[in-house]
Amino acid sequence: MRTKDFKYPDKAAFDFVVGELAKREITMATIADIAFDLQKDFYPGAKKEEFLDAANEVLHKREVLNNAMVALELDRLATEGQLKQPLQNIVANDSGVFGVDESLAVSIANIYGTIGVTNFGYLDRVKNGVIKELDTQKDGRVNTFIDDLIGALGAAVAAKMAHQYA
Repeated sequence: MRTKDFKYPDKAAFDFVVGELAKREITMATIADIAFDLQKDFYPGAKKEEFLDAANEVLHKREVLNNAMVALELDRLATEGQLKQPLQNIVANDSGVFGVDESLAVSIANIYGTIGVTNFGYLDRVKNGVIKELDTQKDGRVNTFIDDLIGALGAAVAAKMAHQYA
């Protein structure tokens, strides 16, 4: 049910996502670097600053914010053991047949079309850098969604830049 005077909280949503990422030492520069690494061979003249601007633009999209907030909250709830069974065990163990984490991520990457999706597939497969660190982190924090979220953000930024340079 929608309240008549409801206005989408764009700034609060953005601040929430950026704040949650910062807790994991992930910044816009982290995402821009992932995207830059994906595109640098195709567009040698591209500047990292352009990717940082693009990361900021991508993360301001409501569709991206919505998926990011859900992903981050599901990881938090699973870390705190707050999901009901069997979902708690499925998410906490990052079950390979779960796929909802990838579905949220693909919906972010798909905002920029097939190139976004293929970029995400590549990042999800190779899992390098911070994505691998998040995927393999064993400190009690559940990262089922965030590793895919970061890959999707990087993929979306890379795709946005590919569209710009095409």
